[in-house]
Amino acid sequence: MTIHPETDLGTVRLTVADLAPSRDFYERALGLRASERDDGTLALGLEDGVPLIELTGDPAASPRPRRATGLFHLAVLLPSRRDLALALRRLAEARVPLDGASDHLVSEALYLHDPDGNGIEIYRDRPRDQWPHVDGSLEMATLPLDIDNVLTELPAASAEFVPAGTRIGHVHLKVDDLDAAEAFYAGVLGFDVTVKGYAGALFVSAGGYHHHIGLNTWQSLGAGAPPPGAIGLRSFEVALPDGGELERVLERVREAGIEGDLTDGGAIVRDPSGNAVRLMARR
Repeated sequence: MTIHPETDLGTVRLTVADLAPSRDFYERALGLRASERDDGTLALGLEDGVPLIELTGDPAASPRPRRATGLFHLAVLLPSRRDLALALRRLAEARVPLDGASDHLVSEALYLHDPDGNGIEIYRDRPRDQWPHVDGSLEMATLPLDIDNVLTELPAASAEFVPAGTRIGHVHLKVDDLDAAEAFYAGVLGFDVTVKGYAGALFVSAGGYHHHIGLNTWQSLGAGAPPPGAIGLRSFEVALPDGGELERVLERVREAGIEGDLTDGGAIVRDPSGNAVRLMARR
């Protein structure tokens, strides 16, 4: 059974070593609003909105081994190309270097990392009617981004914070086996496979999106999970439209013999590579 087409992603939770430099980075460089929670975590997102990112600080957290499974990057989706140009300006003003900048045919993206090395993508989508297809299948590529052309969209004034409508567009995970990952994300959770043309990578989505979850073995083929409590991904949310859809997915999880931990409004399950997926309902 296919996952509901209105499924999308919610909060991505990370462990960092020190909340202070992370707060400065996510506010100043990414334009997210920070608020401290009673449990000591730091929520980052839009004003009065559901957090896009939640950080837990732990000075004792060990670095994640490079080859371990976990987060490859989280991806912040901006509403427009103008907002991507403003993001470029914000990063330049904060003196944050880019790891890369790519045109993926369906989107235009900037790549960087936070103070703890967690990968981040900032991107904007092209309209769906401009997404290329070959023989009925969605086509994606990794081409150089024309940054100068993006900057022609810049308005005169800067923007301190990201605009309304900004959200987590996708997460890209490091896994140890693509077949096992496909069996979990497509076979059990019900995401559609959208792109299999990248060597060592797989992309899945709901509702015809180019991808909500990217999966790769570029560094992690046959590797294990990071040590418990390591810096990096704690969990990411898959948000179903309502409780009925959540229960349908959880029933498939149970039928597959996958154990999960109940949480507020849903459950946390782990994919075959140990990445924690928080299944929840939006209403």
